[in-house]
Amino acid sequence: VSAAERALADRDLEGLNVVVTAGGTREPIDAVRVIANRSSGKQGHAISEECVRRGANVTVITTTELPTSSTVDRVQVETAAEMQIALDNVAPTADIVVMAAAVADFRPKDSVDGKIKKAGGVPEVILEPTPDLLEAIGRNRQPHQTIVGFAAETCDLVTNARSKLARKCLDLVVANDVSAEGVGFAHGTNAVTLVSADGERDLTLRSKAEIAVGVVNEIVRIRTSMRSVDVGRVSPTN
Repeated sequence: VSAAERALADRDLEGLNVVVTAGGTREPIDAVRVIANRSSGKQGHAISEECVRRGANVTVITTTELPTSSTVDRVQVETAAEMQIALDNVAPTADIVVMAAAVADFRPKDSVDGKIKKAGGVPEVILEPTPDLLEAIGRNRQPHQTIVGFAAETCDLVTNARSKLARKCLDLVVANDVSAEGVGFAHGTNAVTLVSADGERDLTLRSKAEIAVGVVNEIVRIRTSMRSVDVGRVSPTN
């Protein structure tokens, strides 16, 4: 069925290299406890499958156990540090990078190899910031690349997304209000606002597969617009 869908789909990503991150990182406190978040990875995986359907060569860097198509290059990670290593290996040669993963902002400064016992009393867990993976991708981007970030918010959705777009040198931010019913973490549905340099576009509540179609459509639109601008800058020759 997947092969038939790929054959019938628009092939507007044919031959492009796409990297998608998915899921929430898990930062160890000790051998059994972690600091994590509510991300299921469903939206990132849906975007990766839509990119496959449209002809891309896709690498998924994921923290989840969700299945991927047989043609996807899958990299399994758990922590922000592991995701950073994986991105360093594949992002520089990608045409499109979609940072859908919910990367922890903080991790324990010192994790314990064994299990912390309750009898020892309440432990003090000192946190340190994790690397800002999205900012690094934006800062080191190549001219041909399209970089997409995500913003899970509970207020000031567009304002926060537009700030992230500028600060991190992105082409598109996919923003959602995770406090809204049926939106965001763990749900099969989502509703997002696509924020780019030339405006905002709302995708109302629908399945995450349908959201993925809208996100990829917007990526294609932005890349087409960028190519048009580049062509317009070429000086005619005699």
